[in-house]
Parts: sequence; C-alpha cells; structure tokens
Amino acid sequence: MTTKIITWMIVGLLLGSLINTFADDVAFVQDYFVHGVFHVVGTIFINLLKMLVVPLVVFSLICGVCGIGDVKKLGRVGIKAFSLFLLTTALAILLALLVSIAINPGKNFNLIPGTQMEFVAPESPPITQVFIELVPGNPVAAFAEGNMLQIIFFTILFAICLLMLGERGRTLIDSAEKMNDVMMRMVNVVMSIAPYGVFALMAKNFALQGIDLILPMIGYFGMVVLVLMCHVTGTLMALLKFLGRVNPIQFLKKMRTAQAFAFSTSSSGATIPITLSTVEKRMGVDNSTASFVVPFGATINMDGTAIMQGVATVFIANIYGIELSLTDYLTVIGMAVLASIGTAGVPGAGLIMLAMVLNQVGLPVEGIALIMGVDRLLDMMRTAVNITGDAVVAMIVARSEDNVSMEIFNDPDAGAVNLVELPHVK
Repeated sequence: MTTKIITWMIVGLLLGSLINTFADDVAFVQDYFVHGVFHVVGTIFINLLKMLVVPLVVFSLICGVCGIGDVKKLGRVGIKAFSLFLLTTALAILLALLVSIAINPGKNFNLIPGTQMEFVAPESPPITQVFIELVPGNPVAAFAEGNMLQIIFFTILFAICLLMLGERGRTLIDSAEKMNDVMMRMVNVVMSIAPYGVFALMAKNFALQGIDLILPMIGYFGMVVLVLMCHVTGTLMALLKFLGRVNPIQFLKKMRTAQAFAFSTSSSGATIPITLSTVEKRMGVDNSTASFVVPFGATINMDGTAIMQGVATVFIANIYGIELSLTDYLTVIGMAVLASIGTAGVPGAGLIMLAMVLNQVGLPVEGIALIMGVDRLLDMMRTAVNITGDAVVAMIVARSEDNVSMEIFNDPDAGAVNLVELPHVK
C-alpha cells in the first residue's frame, strides 16, 4: 500500500506539472480534468478522511481514558505530551534560525522599487480567549464544527464520568470499544482507495501551482525544505533515540504512508485517522496513549510552521535590509512557541503566527506577500513534518509509561494495510 501511494503521488506530481507547463491555457484540460475529475476525486477523498476524524477521535479517546482508568496517570500523560510538543517547536524554530543566519537567504534578492505588495494579517485571538474556548459552551456545535480541542475536553470529561459510574458504565465502555474497532476498519476501507485520491490531489495542486512558481523563490524554498528535512531526520530522530529508546530508521519506514497522506492533504487534522492507525497498529503504541497524544498534537504541534517562520523572518529581514539583534531572535523563538498554542485550531494559523512574529520584531508584515506563492507547496511538506512530530511524541510518552509493544514495533509487517486483507461484502 505504501508503495502504491508513493507511486501514484509521484505520477500525480509529474502529470500536474506537465499540465501546468503545456496545457495551462487549454480550456478542455482545465475544465474537465483539473477542475473536473481531479477536483471531484480529490475533494471526495479529503471529505472521506474528515468524515472519520471526529467519531474516530471520540471512540478512541473514550477507550484510551477508560483503559488508563486513573485520572492522575491521564494528567501525567497530558503534561508530558504538552511539554514535548513545546520542546520540539522550540527546537524547530531554533534550528531554522541557526541555519538561516548561517546561509542568509534573501540577501541578494532583487525587490523591484515601488512594488506594491498587499497582505492583510488575520487577527490572532488573545491567549485568554484560547483558554476560555477550551470548554465548549455547546458540545453539539463543537462536534459539528470539528473543534478538536473542545472535542478532546468534552470526551475526556465524559470518559472520566463513565469510569466514575463503575459497573453501570461498563456497557457504554464496551460499546465504545466496538465502535472504535468499526472506525479502525473504516480507516482501512478508505485507505484502499487512497492511491487514487492522492493522485488526484497531487495532479490538481501541481497543475494549478506548477514547478515554475518555485524558481524565483528557490533560495527561500530550498532553505525551508532543508531545515524541514534536518528537523525530521536530525532533531526528532535524536529525541526518539535518546528519550524513546527505539530505532529511528524503523520508525521512519513505518511513517511513510502517514507522511504521504499528510503531504497530499496538507492537513494534520484530516490525517488524524491515518496517523492514529499508524501509531497504534504499526508502532505498537497503546490506545490509551495514542488516542490522546495524536489528536492533541494535530491541534497544537506546529514544528513545520515554526520552521517556516524562522526562515521567513530572516528572509524578509534580509530583503528589506533590516538587521535583527540577538534579542529579536530570542523574541522570535518565544513568540513561535507561544503562538503555536495561541493559534491552535484557528484557520490560517501559520500566517497568523508569522504575522505576530513579524510585528513583534518590527518587520513589515506585507513581506508575507512575497512568500505566498510557494507557501502552498511548502505547506504540504510542513504537514508531513508536523504529523511525524506527533508520532514521535506519542512514542516517547508511551515508552515512558511502558505502553508500547516492542514486538509490534520491531515487526516490519505489523499493521500493514493490504488490499487482500479487506473483507468481501456479501
């Protein structure tokens, strides 16, 4: 399945790039393929993934909390996960700044005098409002809107109360476990059509964006990609090796399918079902840890976005000829970490975070307009980095709680999805 997904992803990338180069103004190709077949198939695939997110998180989280059976242990898992997410974000932005300062992207970028660039920075919510909105005033609305932090809060409270009922709550807990099994099977069914959904998404994205769009911004684009790769293969794998005490190479092999999904969908939230399935079935992390850490990380873990901020800050400062002090760089690190919490679950969070950082260090916010063209492609890579970070933290927390089956983790074929495993419907 992993081979199929990656193969079709590359085919979609190449086909989309060819369409952008040779058929960008051919109405038939644009109407019937790019905005027709590719758009319809890709959107349906994304909707299928989104359809699974809320019920899968709810039932899995109920099973996880009830499986822990101890509120103190749940609190310990939460504190560990939250601390590690902040740590990985801080390390990501620090790495981005160090590499950017060393290479200085944008130093020789020719900004045409008088060029008018407009970018209206979306307003970020105050941190007090973020904490207030953790508690859903209307749980039904939270579920309907897919507000993940509110869903997590309500579901954990609901599961704790189920535990408090004792034997009377056992029937509902058993039902939740059965529903969780059904949702995991639904993930497998959706994955059976994944190669074609991924192909459609990639073909449409590259038909609209095109490789040529990268060329004027190749320095910035290449810098962000370089730091993203260094963070995944260096920082995260070092944390996994020393804190999680597991083989990073085996981990990366098992993450390939989830990373391909994240890359093609550009959404950590939509990739939750695949990430959760990978962490539990492929890595051997117990549901009691995975069900809490993965949805939580998909909401607040923004390693990839933090890296983009670090590189973009240095890039924009170089373009406008503004020197940043050590204090400014420390401010960027602090703001990136805080903003990853303050903008959690807000649409366009990456741009909100960058606008906040630029304002704080006195850089022109309109500079964001320069990088908007390539941001869509970089967003795909950032998402793959983000979900890798979620899985790393889940593994580290699970190892610290002794909630990992190393037999499953060390088995290269454990939890692998194969089309022949899917049942025939009578």
